[in-house]
Amino acid sequence: MRINDRQLDRILAKVQKPARYIGGEYNSIAKDWADPDILTKVALVFPDVYDLGMSNLGLAILYDLLNQRTDSLAERVYVPWPDMADQMRAVQMPLYALESRRELRDFDLIGVSLPYEQLYTNVLTMLDLAHMPLRSLDRDATYPLVCAGGNAVFNPEPMADFFDFFVMGEGEDVIVEVMLAMREVEQADRDTQLRRLARIPGVYVPRFYSFTYYESDSTISNVEPLDEAAESHIVKRIAPLMPPPVTRFIVPFVDVVFNRASIEIQRGCTRGCRFCQAGM
Repeated sequence: MRINDRQLDRILAKVQKPARYIGGEYNSIAKDWADPDILTKVALVFPDVYDLGMSNLGLAILYDLLNQRTDSLAERVYVPWPDMADQMRAVQMPLYALESRRELRDFDLIGVSLPYEQLYTNVLTMLDLAHMPLRSLDRDATYPLVCAGGNAVFNPEPMADFFDFFVMGEGEDVIVEVMLAMREVEQADRDTQLRRLARIPGVYVPRFYSFTYYESDSTISNVEPLDEAAESHIVKRIAPLMPPPVTRFIVPFVDVVFNRASIEIQRGCTRGCRFCQAGM
């Protein structure tokens, strides 16, 4: 359902930088939801404020890739600043995508970019503002699938209770495979949907695994698959070719953290710093 525009206008008069929340920027792509050719609707979430998320090249690549296809649409979602979040909660307005102003529950897939661990709690804020249960086991097939990708999912366990699945590695090829697999099981129950997705290389579905821990320090001692669809080892995906550059850079309405056009000349880093998952 599309949010109430008049209600939004009243809220925006009470917050800082209302241009963060209106959409319609130059080069943004708003497709027709009534188009019968569009089979999969994806909300791409950066779990931080617009000023930071608009600078994220990974989300821009997926946004461009999905919107170039005729069978899918992708829209952007950012976590609002606390003043806007408070106003939304006060009037029970759900979190919405900028392009269509439709609430997150209307989408088929919610894809969250997790570049670093400090954004974990913002994911919970996002789900709460979207009026969705926080835990994956509490969301049935009437809710969108919720997945995460990015550098921080190389240790997915801290957030395993909240996501339906994780994409390990590079996402350009996997996101298309996920969309096609979702269509095969669109009318099925949630476990059946996740079993199909678990067969995609690089996809990790936490509910299909059990863990045992060392008593001495509580670190993981063993991981056992619980379902025949679950692989014993998840191998990260590596795109065989660099994706083409973004064809349409969105021009933000407010000054963002990295207010420039980004061009990817290589992927990863050779320095291998211990605090960073992007290296090597």
